[in-house]
Amino acid sequence: MSVDGVTYDFLAPGRVAPKGGATARVHAALREAIVLLELKPGEFLDKQAIAARLGVSRFPVGEAMNRLAAEGLVDIIPQSGSRVALIKISDARENMFLRRALEIETVRHVAVTAPVTLIDQLNSNLNYQQAAIDSSDRNGFHGFDLAFHAMLLDQLGFERVRLATETARLSLDRVRRMLNTRRRLEHTLAEHQAIVAAVSARNGSAAARAMNDHLEAVLAELEAFAQERPELFADLNHPGDKTT
Repeated sequence: MSVDGVTYDFLAPGRVAPKGGATARVHAALREAIVLLELKPGEFLDKQAIAARLGVSRFPVGEAMNRLAAEGLVDIIPQSGSRVALIKISDARENMFLRRALEIETVRHVAVTAPVTLIDQLNSNLNYQQAAIDSSDRNGFHGFDLAFHAMLLDQLGFERVRLATETARLSLDRVRRMLNTRRRLEHTLAEHQAIVAAVSARNGSAAARAMNDHLEAVLAELEAFAQERPELFADLNHPGDKTT
């Protein structure tokens, strides 16, 4: 597949500045572009053009792609090149299962003894979510969404639980971006508000139900989206595929 004419203008040098050398910088820039869907599932990658855009040699680009391949975000195809990996619906289901198991129990535990400071922070976050919706700032909303869940995990204070939840969430970032319609954002805000109401009432069972409802709703929308756009998923029948 030709990649002639691709400019990669969105890979602005310095946009992502992690600690480390050229490979770390290229990895961070490409990973962000993949998660933000600036690089689409199935799109082939031009190492030379990426290297030129980021002001590095081809070597760190190749190393960065190897890292992304290990993360399941890039497919390296012998004698054909590298492309952005298609999404696996099976992986998304598994990661949502993990998130539900961990975050439902997190909020159940946190709600019982939630300090007033946490409730104030959660309510402030909800206000920012509403402002992001009102201004059609989808990226901003995504950041506040992440912060909302992080507050609950931080309050729990179990580092391994936080890391496991974050790993599962990172694997879902591309899919979540695809679901960021205004309707989904409004539903997410309402679901978050139900969680905060239960936490404010110190009702662990109600908080757990609200979190379950929230994550189930996201998974249901993902399943529906996958059926509408099977070409973006590696493990669904694509238009033109032969069936047996």
